Amino acid sequence: MKIANVIDNLIQYERGEIDVKEFEGLEITGKLTKLRHVTDRDKILYGQKHLNDECTGVVTTCWPSVAVVEKTHEIGANLIICHEAMFWNHGDHTNWLKENHNETFAKKKELLDQYKIVVRRDHDHLHSGIPASESPDGWADGIFYGYAQELGWTKFMKNFNGIPFYFDFPVGTTARSISHHLVTKLNLNGCRIEGSPDTPVRKAIIPFHNLGNANETINLINKEKIDCILTMEMIDFTLAEYIRDSNMLGLNKTIVQIGHFNTEEAGMRYMEKWLPRAIKSSEIPVKFVQSGDMYHFIAES
Repeated sequence: MKIANVIDNLIQYERGEIDVKEFEGLEITGKLTKLRHVTDRDKILYGQKHLNDECTGVVTTCWPSVAVVEKTHEIGANLIICHEAMFWNHGDHTNWLKENHNETFAKKKELLDQYKIVVRRDHDHLHSGIPASESPDGWADGIFYGYAQELGWTKFMKNFNGIPFYFDFPVGTTARSISHHLVTKLNLNGCRIEGSPDTPVRKAIIPFHNLGNANETINLINKEKIDCILTMEMIDFTLAEYIRDSNMLGLNKTIVQIGHFNTEEAGMRYMEKWLPRAIKSSEIPVKFVQSGDMYHFIAES
């Protein structure tokens, strides 16, 4: 099967419709809109000239780091399906890197050329939904549903599409126990906690991106009596300050944070399980390759 056909089959398997209110750079209409084959995010990031090559294997990953590219070649695959950008900017523009003779860009490009690897980003389509029998409408956000599947948390899920993503945990769950579970199941180096590690957790959310202004998230936490925020980003001001003050006042609030890529990569790990069905081939090898924990932790003993 040609690489182009593999990509086409994947796109046809995914829901491919979004509420454009949730995506920057698109007109706000408030109704489901069909995604194009190519979006600002979802497109061939590299290797356009090799789309008609026979697919020798597919690697799923969050971010196509140099190590992931090397591993892809090592196992004999020539297609990477990633969730995030490859060249360190929104839209994966490369002219600015070429114009400034960026050394890292040149060396990474050389590797991809040498190995004849195609890189396709699957972001909007994957978030738009994959088939999920448990979901009321038959679809679930491919990243966060995969996150719940990999952690064994689907029984705690309260919604299947979009974020905030809700979990109702059983009595006895704490920030510490959630952290240990995340680190162990997702093969991470560590975890950050805001507030007491022993904070009891019943209601948890994965919120929208925490990039500074957290007014809406704080209002939601207060209104819904959320105990734990499973943040992708940790910003020292606004949300983290609010959670710390709340915890000090005995209001049972905590943040458990493993990082943006570490959180969403669980969905790409889960993709390894359903991708053969999506691409209509059990003969093309499919393998998840972890981008690698972005953080190392040094703590006083």
